[in-house]
Amino acid sequence: MPFLPIDSVTLSSGIQMPVIGDYLFHSIELSILIALPANGSWAPSTGNARAEVKDWTLTALKAGYRHIDTALGYVGLAIKESGLKREDVFITTKLPCTDYSRVKDSFSESLTNLGVDYIDLYLVHWPQCVASEEADGTIQVASYPTFVEVWAEMENIFEGKKARAIGVSNFSIKNLEILLQSAKIVPAVNQVELHPYLAQNELRQYCKNKGIIIEAYTPSGYSKVRNDPDIVRIAQKLAVTPNQVILAWHLFRETVVVPKSANEERQRENLNLPVLGNEEVEQINALDRDERICNKPDKNGLVFGWTMEQLGW
Repeated sequence: MPFLPIDSVTLSSGIQMPVIGDYLFHSIELSILIALPANGSWAPSTGNARAEVKDWTLTALKAGYRHIDTALGYVGLAIKESGLKREDVFITTKLPCTDYSRVKDSFSESLTNLGVDYIDLYLVHWPQCVASEEADGTIQVASYPTFVEVWAEMENIFEGKKARAIGVSNFSIKNLEILLQSAKIVPAVNQVELHPYLAQNELRQYCKNKGIIIEAYTPSGYSKVRNDPDIVRIAQKLAVTPNQVILAWHLFRETVVVPKSANEERQRENLNLPVLGNEEVEQINALDRDERICNKPDKNGLVFGWTMEQLGW
């Protein structure tokens, strides 16, 4: 059976971005992204945490990954131990939505935490600015700064040449339209939840027309989508895993993906994808039901403090 070549896409800034990345997150120690200071999801300063972060990154690099999406520290150390040059590895990290009033300082802290001199892709994590989280989990959002004002600060970082590309995450057509009215630089990437149950076809086409690369987080749709009968049947037919089928579907649609895995075997599996035929692709396309799995509205209809209308979802 033929397997897909793992290639790169060219961002609007002219740099190459590998189409498959590895998303690393210290899920044991870190419970919620917005509750963390500075860079959002760095590992705590314990020996075990440091070793785990470095080891996760190192196994990914040894498996063949050249795109790491993380806010965890010690990535620079793992790159050095891998024997690779810094320029051989594409690093994505995000500006936490709690740091929108201190963009420049937060970015500097990211460089320090990661142990690198520059970031390949720096993303605005959410369109909304989060002021605080209450003890009951309620998110308090701030009206200032707006994502338009935050983007102006991101443009300054790009112009300072410490970020080779800048982009956004969780932006809808509605909010991209607002942003592009004043933006000097069009976001290079829009990272969004995207999987067979949430195909985001309209957003994909809009971003393509604007020269914005779509990148999928939660690309497999977790076990809910991986266990879909149609996905399982295709996987059995091709003698691969459901996860491999879904990632191959993304690449067929020219979508960059960042599957999360700290498991060495699954990391290798994610880079060994089958070639899908048009019939299989159409079967997977038909599963779209506009269903969010990762970032669903809470009991009050809010996602990180904003309504679905505000988010444009």
